[in-house]
Amino acid sequence: MRSTATLRMLQPTARMMFAPSTRAMFRPSTRMMRPVPKEDQAGHTISQRLRKLKQIPAELIPLAVVVGFAVFAAGYSVVRKFVVDKNLRLSRQGAAGREEH
Repeated sequence: MRSTATLRMLQPTARMMFAPSTRAMFRPSTRMMRPVPKEDQAGHTISQRLRKLKQIPAELIPLAVVVGFAVFAAGYSVVRKFVVDKNLRLSRQGAAGREEH
């Protein structure tokens, strides 16, 4: 036999008995009620994009120069290695390599 406290917990409350109104069911979310925010990347002309560059912190410009130089030097080194190195095997050599495949 169940106790009366347990039976009270299982009974629906007055709020549960009533179905939600259609207004409450189809209410727009608060996010959709707010105005659409302006885009940060809305600059379409070159002058507008140059004005956006002024917002970059000055500390990042030397870092960008160093990283750009490092990427350029790495690309140069790889291309030079492929062009200059005569020991680099770029294709199969000899009759043995042709027969196996």
